[in-house]
Amino acid sequence: MNDDRFQDQIDNFLQFVAAERGFSPNTAGAYRNDLSQFAEFMQAHGRTDWSLDRDILQRYRSFLYERRYADTTVARKIAAVRSFIHFLEAEELIPKGLTEHLTSPRIGKYLPHSLEEDDVEFLLAMPATDNPAGLRDRAMLRLLWATGMRVSEMIDLNLDHLDLSEDSVRCMGKGSKERSIPFGLKARAALIHYMEDGRPHLIRADAERALFLNHHGQRLTRQGFWLILKSYARRAGIDKISPHTLRHSFATHLLNNEAELRVVQELLGHSNISTTQIYTHVSRERLRQVYDRAHPRALAE
Repeated sequence: MNDDRFQDQIDNFLQFVAAERGFSPNTAGAYRNDLSQFAEFMQAHGRTDWSLDRDILQRYRSFLYERRYADTTVARKIAAVRSFIHFLEAEELIPKGLTEHLTSPRIGKYLPHSLEEDDVEFLLAMPATDNPAGLRDRAMLRLLWATGMRVSEMIDLNLDHLDLSEDSVRCMGKGSKERSIPFGLKARAALIHYMEDGRPHLIRADAERALFLNHHGQRLTRQGFWLILKSYARRAGIDKISPHTLRHSFATHLLNNEAELRVVQELLGHSNISTTQIYTHVSRERLRQVYDRAHPRALAE
C-alpha cells in the first residue's frame, strides 16, 4: 500500500498530464496503476520517498521481466515511469539524467488485426432482435463497424450525440477533440430499432442520458462491452478478437476500397497521420496474400 509521500507526487503528476496532455480517463487510470506499482516496488526495497538512483531503476526493470510481462506491457510501464521521472526532474525533486538508466525493450512494428468483411457481417448478425439486450448489442456492433469509433468513445455517447436526421454521431476523442462521423443505413436501422424497442425497456431513470445501457439501466462499461463482444465472437467461431477489432477492420476496409488516407485519419480521430499509415501496411499484406492465392504463376519458381 502506497503512503502519502509517494501518492501525493503521483497525484500531482496526473493532474499535470491531465492539464498539459489531455489524457483520457482510461490513459490516466493506466498511468496511475503503473506508477502505484512502481511506488510499491520502491517501498518493498526500503525506499521511504522518491529518492531514485541507477540501482533502483535497473532493479525495477529486472523486476518487470521477472514477472514475465509481455514486452509491450514492460514498454508501457517503463514509459509511464520515465514520464514521471521527467516530471520529478522538472520539479527539481530529483537529479537530472536518471532516465538513461531505465531503458525500454525494442518493440516490433504492431500490425493491427482485422477481420474479413464476411466474418464481420457474420459477427454483426449474432445478436438476437427479440429482446432489449440483443437490440442494444446489434446497434453497438453496427455503429462500431460503421464509424470506426473507439470502444471508449462509443460507451461515452449520450442521447444528444446521436443525430438521426443527419445519420451521424458526435464523439469526444483523445485530447478532448470532438469529431462528427457519418454512418450508413444498416447502422441507422439498428439504432432506431434499439431506441424504439430496446432502450425503453432497459432504462430505470428518466434522467439517464447514456445512449447504451446495461441491465441496471446505467451506462454500459468498457468491461461490459468486452464481455458481450467475446461472447458473440465465440458463437461466430472467431478466435482472435479484441475490443478494437471492429475499429481496425473499419480502417482496413476503407483503405482496401481506395479511401484517401487523410479521410481515414479524420474518421478515426488520429492526430498524426503516421498512426493511420499503419493500416496501409495491413492492406499491402492482404494484397500480397490475395495475389499469392489468385495468380496462377505467383508461387512458381
